Amino acid sequence: MKATLYVLLLAFPLLSQTLQAQHQPLSACAESRTQAMQRQAVASPAHAKLMQQYNVTFYKLDLHLERNSTYISGNVTTNANLQVAQLDTFAFELHPNFQIDSVLVNGRKQASISRNAGDVSVKLQTPVTAPAKVTAQIFYKGTAPSGASAAIGNGFSTAREVNWGGANVTWSLSQPYAGYEWWPTKQILTDKADSVHVFVTTSAENKVGSNGLLTNTVQLPNNKVRYEWKSRYPIAYYLISVAVSDYLEYNLLANPTGAPTPIPIINYVYNTTTLNQFKSQIDLTVPLLETFSDLFTLYPFAKEKYGHSMAPMGGGMEHQTITTQSTFNFTLTAHELAHQWFGDNVTCATWQDIWLNEGFASYAEYLALEQLQPFYAPEWMSTAQGRVLAVPTGSVFVEDTTNVSRIFNYRLSYAKGATVLHMLRFTIDNDELFFEALRSYQQQLGGSTATTADLQRVFEETTNLNLDYFFEQWYKGEGWPTITIDWQQQDGQLVLSATQTPSASTPFFRTDVEYLIQTASGDSLVRVSQTEQTEQYQFSLDKEVIGIVIDPNNWLLARKVIQNVTSAPAPPLEQAARIYPNPTQDLTTIENLTFQPNILEVHDRTGRLVYRQQLLYNQQVQFSAASLPAGLYFIRASNGNKYFQGKFVKR
Repeated sequence: MKATLYVLLLAFPLLSQTLQAQHQPLSACAESRTQAMQRQAVASPAHAKLMQQYNVTFYKLDLHLERNSTYISGNVTTNANLQVAQLDTFAFELHPNFQIDSVLVNGRKQASISRNAGDVSVKLQTPVTAPAKVTAQIFYKGTAPSGASAAIGNGFSTAREVNWGGANVTWSLSQPYAGYEWWPTKQILTDKADSVHVFVTTSAENKVGSNGLLTNTVQLPNNKVRYEWKSRYPIAYYLISVAVSDYLEYNLLANPTGAPTPIPIINYVYNTTTLNQFKSQIDLTVPLLETFSDLFTLYPFAKEKYGHSMAPMGGGMEHQTITTQSTFNFTLTAHELAHQWFGDNVTCATWQDIWLNEGFASYAEYLALEQLQPFYAPEWMSTAQGRVLAVPTGSVFVEDTTNVSRIFNYRLSYAKGATVLHMLRFTIDNDELFFEALRSYQQQLGGSTATTADLQRVFEETTNLNLDYFFEQWYKGEGWPTITIDWQQQDGQLVLSATQTPSASTPFFRTDVEYLIQTASGDSLVRVSQTEQTEQYQFSLDKEVIGIVIDPNNWLLARKVIQNVTSAPAPPLEQAARIYPNPTQDLTTIENLTFQPNILEVHDRTGRLVYRQQLLYNQQVQFSAASLPAGLYFIRASNGNKYFQGKFVKR
């Protein structure tokens, strides 16, 4: 028999019709991060070199903020150790919208302050000589800019939420280059402060969410209050945050394995209406935090807290210990929480490696579904793969870090990053080692920054595998392969030929591949290695093969094509039967069969088996589709001598 069958991974739309919104890959957040136009990193190279002359140990932000304004006044203190023998210039970044009232260095007011766009240089009246330390206090005021240069909108924003009763909110979002839009800072990823204090004075009806623990709430004259937040964990500049509104506070406790005490989850929501809307979704933060602690190591900031501050921002931002978030669908909450490990505890050392943050957090969406809502996990992966396969080019590695839209490109930094991790898990072929490597990555690099080379080193140490080829083709390389197979069976021998065709400049993707060999009496899964452009595999098999599925468990980022099939004559096809009702929502029946099948199978559009049933003699041929996601499916009823196959739509 000769036939041609194409099994394609389709490019799914943003809102996949086969997924409920709760379980979609998190593309909405990523795409909202591309609002910023192409721009240069804020600091000039010369200014960045001046800032490298000191290493920050501590920040204290002491600010006056309100929930309906982007006007800021206050001061920021920076403690630092010298990285040079003598420091004669203290350099930092602050947007020119802000007026600098004064700068004190080691308690002495400085007279020589020069500004060039966001670069600020303070010529010290008395140079500081190592091993002495530097304490700089900068007093400033002004209205934050509105140039949409952060990952989602502005570095500092205010807006009115209109969906759940209305609330005015002011919030920060510094990633990647917008910290200087609201406070004097040093925007260099590899320089984490050892600790941070965030003090905010505001009107008494407001609450303020920020990093770490709320150590004090001080009542002040003129109907004002000061919130004093303190964190003692290392923190990158862009993860320092504030959110101000007349919030309602809703608190939970998580009890992950290994935590000495329960971990508080503090949620600042707009009002009672909002809480009623989202309470059940917010509550899922508890099992998510406990699950991720089992998979990745104990929640990294267990001595402080986790939490959420709501803001009408169109997504979420993983501020350390307190995410700023617009809603609470399952994958959004899982994604931002996972960043506490991947992005906050271990931060990418350069924006070229943003996938170490976003690809990992995206894959954590899949892991959360796999652990807590497994029915939805396969469709999540198919949708993410489909987004990548929609365009033939592009690498995970970010070449142009001046382009914010490229840094936060969903297809490459998020979806492709997640699918590369999925393939790394498949390549290792041992979940115990895969998750041990993730835990080692956290343990070795926690509180610091990492590159992809660091990740590769940890995985190679854990698995004793050489992964040079894997990272070269999937991290640095572009595109993905199309795997085309043809097969023939004769005299008890199955010969399968597989050929790869690249979509872009990477010529070949070395990989293992699984094949599901289908026979009337049952299926067999085989795993082979493809190390050449074209490979041929031979299997001894006396059962008649009726079909082969490439990568049935959907591990690979690849298009899959089956062609030129030659086998013994197939059993005759039943012509008279029909599927009813079609489309269907629940009970689905095959009517008018002229034979008695003994096997009923349902496959999704990727060829993955989603339902299989052994049928008894005279048993009605029907099944319930109620638990399947909406979409297109293929159904097959057979007995080895005859078969019926057709397709139906689940609404």
